[in-house]
Amino acid sequence: MHGSLWTMRLFYPVNLRIVCGELPFRVSLRRVFSRGKKDNMKKYLTVGTVLKPQGIRGEIKVMPQTDSAEEFKNFSSVKIDDSEYKVLACRAAGGYVYLTLRGVPDRNAAELLRGRELLVDRDEAPELPEGRFYIADVIGCAIVTTDGETLGEVLDVTPARTDIYTALIGGKEVMFPAADGVIANIDVGGGKVTVNKKRFEEVALL
Repeated sequence: MHGSLWTMRLFYPVNLRIVCGELPFRVSLRRVFSRGKKDNMKKYLTVGTVLKPQGIRGEIKVMPQTDSAEEFKNFSSVKIDDSEYKVLACRAAGGYVYLTLRGVPDRNAAELLRGRELLVDRDEAPELPEGRFYIADVIGCAIVTTDGETLGEVLDVTPARTDIYTALIGGKEVMFPAADGVIANIDVGGGKVTVNKKRFEEVALL
């Protein structure tokens, strides 16, 4: 099934990225990372990284890993390390997100979160249209040819005008663009990305 990649990478932490396919599997969201699999899908998405405390009342400044900082207004709670925090207030400005979390009452408490990743439950992530996939779900998929030959495994997808895939093939990292005709199908449920071998070999940096 052709599709597109969203930038959210599920809670391993997630990067909210989505793989799109109309322009051969274009990624339209930013990255989202995931932790843990459930029926081949990730449970959590990494949606941002804490940059620093903001002010003295416990607010934190976050670099979002979603297409839009406004997405954060849909999250009722976030997970940081092994702790879950209820979102008390959220505002977006200048491409950043500012969160007030229950249990983070002052600057000292906020300082302890500097550099940490924020995760959200997959259930709170935006519902994807048909044919679009979270990059988090594509990472780890086997790369197979249309003839059934297994080439390797997807390590990462970098959003670009033509998305760049990083794969582990033959024990080394190989990069290839999702150029026209390269990717034939994405099946995250089955854990496979199917490629046209001839086109793959033409564009891959082997």
